[in-house]
Amino acid sequence: MKPPSFEYFAPTTTAEALALLAQHGYEAKPLAGGQSLIPTMNFRLAQPGVLIDLNPISELAYIRPSDDGGLRIGTMTRQRQVERDPLVAERAPLIHETMPYIAHPQIRNRGTFGGSLAHADPAAELPAVTTALNARFRARSQRGERWLAADEFFVSLFATALEPDELLVEIALPPLPPRSGWAFTEMSRRHGDYALVGVAAVVTLDERDRCQAAKIVFLSVGDGPVEAQQAAQLLIGQAPSPEAIRAAAETAAQVDIAPNSDIHASAEFRCHLARVLAQRVLTQAVERAKSS
Repeated sequence: MKPPSFEYFAPTTTAEALALLAQHGYEAKPLAGGQSLIPTMNFRLAQPGVLIDLNPISELAYIRPSDDGGLRIGTMTRQRQVERDPLVAERAPLIHETMPYIAHPQIRNRGTFGGSLAHADPAAELPAVTTALNARFRARSQRGERWLAADEFFVSLFATALEPDELLVEIALPPLPPRSGWAFTEMSRRHGDYALVGVAAVVTLDERDRCQAAKIVFLSVGDGPVEAQQAAQLLIGQAPSPEAIRAAAETAAQVDIAPNSDIHASAEFRCHLARVLAQRVLTQAVERAKSS
C-alpha cells in the first residue's frame, strides 16, 4: 500500500516547525521516527495532508541532567540512545530497564523517545513507565509553552492533550525519592511483539521499611496507561510483606483494571497476567528499595 499524496516539509529549527503547525493545524502531522506513522499512512489509517519532518531539528535530540537530580530528554532523542546512555541508567533506572522491551533494535534505532509518547499507543511501554515516574511533558506552540503531568498528557486511545498547533519538545523525569525501588516487566507472545500485559512499579519505603508511596501502572489493559490506584493504596503505611503484595496484585487485577478481550487474549487471561506480573514487579521493587 502507498499513502495518499501529501505536502512535505523538513524544517531545521523548532520555530520553523511550530510555524508550520500553526499554519496547517489539523491537516499537519509531525514525523519523528516514523515507526508508527508511516505504516498507518501506508494502510491509509492516517491521511495527513501535510507532513512536517522533525528529523533535521538537532536541537530536539538530547539527554541532560537536571539540577534536581532528575533528567531531561528531548523529544527527538532516539530510543537506542536512551537505552545505552549511562546518565539514563544512573538517574532513571526504570527507563533503562524498560528500553530493551520496546520492539527490536532496528525499531529503536529509528524510533524516538518523544514520538512514542505523542503517539500514545496503549500497548506501548513508555507511556506507562513515564506515568509511573511522574514525568512532566513540555509542549510548545507559537502561543507559548506549557507543562503537562503524565496523567494529564495521556487522554484516551492514541490521543493526548496536545493541541493541533503544539509540539512535544521535552520530557522531564524527576529523581526517585530516597529508599525507592523500581521494576518493569511484560508478557508477549514473542520478544518484540506488543505486550499482552505489561506493568511498571515504583515503591518508596520509610525508615521503618513501611511503604510510604507506590505507583503501579499497566499497559495493554485499557485506552492508555492504567494506574492501579486502589492496589497502591493497600500498600501505603504497610510493611510490604509477600501477603500484602499478593493482596495488592489481586486488587489491581480485579478492581483497578477492566481489559477487553481480543484476538490475542481474553479479558480473563489478561487479568491473570496482570495479577502475576504485578506481584513480580512489586516484589522486585520492594527488594531494590530495601537494598538502596
